Amino acid sequence: MYDYTDFDAAFVAERNRQFRAQVERRVAGHLTEDEFKPLRLMNGLYLQLHAYMLRVAIPYGTLNSAQMRQLALLAEKWDKGYGHFTTRQNIQYNWPKLPDVPDMLDALAEVNLHAIQTSGNTIRNVTADHFAGAAADEVADPRPVAELLRQWSTDHPEFQFLPRKFKIAVTGSDNDRAVIKAHDIGIQVVERDGEIGYRILVGGGLGRTPMIGKVLNDFVSQNDLLPYVESVVSVWNLLGRRDNKFKARIKITVHEHGIDEIRRRVDAHFARIKPSFSGLDTTLFDAIKAAFAPPAFRSESTAIYDTAYKTDPIFRAWADTNLWTHRAPGYAIVQISLKAHGATPGDATADQMRVMADLAEFYGHNELRISHEQNVILPHVHKSDLPGIHGILKKHGLATANIGLISDIIACPGMDYCALATARSIPVAQEIATRFEELKLEHEVGPLKIKISGCINACGHHHVGHIGILGLDRAGVENYQITLGGDGTEDAALGERTGPGFAYDEIVPAIERIVLAYLAHRDGPGETFLAAYRRLGIAPFKAALYDEEQVHAAE
Repeated sequence: MYDYTDFDAAFVAERNRQFRAQVERRVAGHLTEDEFKPLRLMNGLYLQLHAYMLRVAIPYGTLNSAQMRQLALLAEKWDKGYGHFTTRQNIQYNWPKLPDVPDMLDALAEVNLHAIQTSGNTIRNVTADHFAGAAADEVADPRPVAELLRQWSTDHPEFQFLPRKFKIAVTGSDNDRAVIKAHDIGIQVVERDGEIGYRILVGGGLGRTPMIGKVLNDFVSQNDLLPYVESVVSVWNLLGRRDNKFKARIKITVHEHGIDEIRRRVDAHFARIKPSFSGLDTTLFDAIKAAFAPPAFRSESTAIYDTAYKTDPIFRAWADTNLWTHRAPGYAIVQISLKAHGATPGDATADQMRVMADLAEFYGHNELRISHEQNVILPHVHKSDLPGIHGILKKHGLATANIGLISDIIACPGMDYCALATARSIPVAQEIATRFEELKLEHEVGPLKIKISGCINACGHHHVGHIGILGLDRAGVENYQITLGGDGTEDAALGERTGPGFAYDEIVPAIERIVLAYLAHRDGPGETFLAAYRRLGIAPFKAALYDEEQVHAAE
């Protein structure tokens, strides 16, 4: 893992000192809320429905055990005993008191964490594949690239007041686990003729106007990555709409000007600034890559795992859903579900955070990852340790065997917390998970991604859910629209709206009808929901959702 340099530590300490003084002025009444707002947003502090919310950056989703324990401390000391892991691989604290926030930031700095640029019209936390450095299918670990971009973008003087927020995601595999096609810039590590480089996508994004990113450049060399990405952001910074925030994102700029014109402008800008990159960035990148060297994997028998898998059906069910193939023989990637049936998706208590930190320290080479799907990953675990780990997870409510299944739901905080939300998300997710647990259909259904957003901003990624749910306000009443067929992988697609929305008390039965229609129409257990939808189209699902008159009206 990357460790702070003296410069990094001094930079964060000075930012925290400045913000402490700003908070003191606000508490004393010397700053109005309007004057304080841009200052707090630069430090990740939001004002939500009921209280302030602090969003802490977890760069490219990577933590060590000490950092996870410190996140637990913040939850216990300054919040209500839990934190919420988000689709941006961040953690949010929903109940801090304003005078305490400077102390929280200082505590984060003790373990090389901060909240800088987790809000505002800047380049946000750079996200990455949560299996980075461990997956058997990756070309190269994408985290050094993400760290290089983090250092370049933090407090970049040109990019602190962009037309709108800007999000970058990086993956090292052809199997996209970072949803790069739904980001302002998506970066894929690729190899060409033995050389590592980067495929650059631009103009993706969800929200009010969802779009799939387009390929801007098939291959950018390592030496050219920073000036090329800087050229993309600079071109958008000049062209981006500042007259209308709903048209300010780069996806709209790409749509209005066309990908060919954007490419022409980026290439021209790149040609101008490339000579100013002296090579220091290349030297820096080499040092960063060294910090992400793989751990010393051990070699020993997996007999303990093999026996448990054969004899313990509960362990086997967990292993079948929650483990992923590791690059090293005898190892596995462990996905810890934060989606126990009926729980709030993405929430973890302080005690659970400490348990996961202990497991990482004793069994996982001191590494944890946060996924954009709001779960926690132990990326490097020897299979012989898995039965013991599973037993510990069970004791702390962390052994739910549902990764990728219908109850592994992505959900934004919705109207329970967010000032922008127009409907509740969390209770809908809880009730769907509980209902299918009652029906005992979850494993029969198989892989199915449900994603829920409580407003048009789409923080729950509903557009790319196999089943997407969007909560809206219709004359003061919650109304839930359903989309089908979305996909956030390398085959990214936006879901198709089924028709009229459903009231709060109708949405869970509606999802049940969709799933039962899938079970009735699929070719067999081997055909996933998404594959069946692509084969069948939307018609049989509309028929299950609505009566004949409503189906014709929606067409």
